[in-house]
Amino acid sequence: MRTINDWYEKGGDLSKITLKPEAEDYLSGPLSYFDDEQKKRYIPYVIEPSAGIDRSTLAFLVDAYDEEEVRGETRNLLRFHPALAPIKAAVFPLVKKDGMPEIAQKIHNELKKYFMCFYDEKGAVGRRYRRQDEAGTPYCITVDGQTREDNTVTIRERDSMEQVRVSADQIKVYLREKLDI
Repeated sequence: MRTINDWYEKGGDLSKITLKPEAEDYLSGPLSYFDDEQKKRYIPYVIEPSAGIDRSTLAFLVDAYDEEEVRGETRNLLRFHPALAPIKAAVFPLVKKDGMPEIAQKIHNELKKYFMCFYDEKGAVGRRYRRQDEAGTPYCITVDGQTREDNTVTIRERDSMEQVRVSADQIKVYLREKLDI
């Protein structure tokens, strides 16, 4: 694509060009500049080298945002690197009975000493997973019926949605390895 500057550099005369009024304002307006040495008119521009927290935050959000198709539904999520994720883990009881909330609260209270954690017992567990996916939480820990039998919990990874069983007393070690803290 040829520009006016290309045409001018090849000997073209800008005075013979008829431009639309908005283009004339642009070329002769406050943004245009005529370089007397090079006998060339141009619009100066700069790539702003600012590195403030607003721009960094926006860059991280834009980079992390993702949408994917899962079982016919669009899944929105933030794929923050675990080091950047504001919440490292969420703890859920599968249901609000059979002692599961008490076990989940105990796990949450232990983990919050080491990681930014979130506790949630409202709604279906699938919806809780989705809310945490949207918030960028890399790991969700679910206390279920098997937890009372063998003291293991389900840990779900946000990006792959893969679930593994981990002993409740090894959750902190597991998360430290995965979060690389």
